[in-house]
Amino acid sequence: MTEKLAGKVALITGGNSGIGLATAQRFVESGAYVFITGRRQDSLDAAVEKIGKNVTAIRGDVSNLTDLDRVVAIVEQEQGRLDVLFANAGSVEFAPLGSITEKHFDKIFNTNVKGLLFTVQKALPLLTEGASIILNASISSIKGAQALSVYSATKAAVRSFARNWTLDLKERKIRVNAISPGIVPTPGYNLMGLSEEQVQKFVESQTSKIPLERVGTPDEIAKAVVFLASDDSSFVNGIELFIDGGMAQI
Repeated sequence: MTEKLAGKVALITGGNSGIGLATAQRFVESGAYVFITGRRQDSLDAAVEKIGKNVTAIRGDVSNLTDLDRVVAIVEQEQGRLDVLFANAGSVEFAPLGSITEKHFDKIFNTNVKGLLFTVQKALPLLTEGASIILNASISSIKGAQALSVYSATKAAVRSFARNWTLDLKERKIRVNAISPGIVPTPGYNLMGLSEEQVQKFVESQTSKIPLERVGTPDEIAKAVVFLASDDSSFVNGIELFIDGGMAQI
């Protein structure tokens, strides 16, 4: 594999499973040194073992600003800089209008909006000129979904961040792009309160809506993130890259 990220230092939030873990593996295979964060130590330990080399795991919750300070301090102490930031950590739960609680709202916005914003802002001093920031949004940024209005609103905010931060950071030549995955089964689906059987039924119900007639894989998303992190995308800035098999494009 060509080392498209040779010598680069990257931080991936939520890098202990799913898309984050697949991306961490791709980054290391592409020559980068990677820091990953997650809330569960056992999951982080398993991720480090799977990645195998050039990785440091830091336990922390992106919605906790003290945790974010500690993450940035460790990156600065160990590597002194960041060339790539993949703000990937996110949270999702179903709640139809009429049953949305303040607790639900706060949980989703604190992780997906507040956490993402302060992840990027606190990492800014470490980001090199010409660095790449990738934000994990969702096809929900443009597509309605039953019982996911709060989650969808957070992902629309993420897309807006990419547009605005592209301008805020232009003097430093830092590129900011968003990815919007479609249906990509990950362990996060189970965290929505769904059983394995319910996840499978959901996936099957969505497949017919995808022109490629299949769901995506975390590694397919990871390969797109590698592109946005590398010099191959040196003139790509401020976009929302849909990785959804065409689901939100028709």
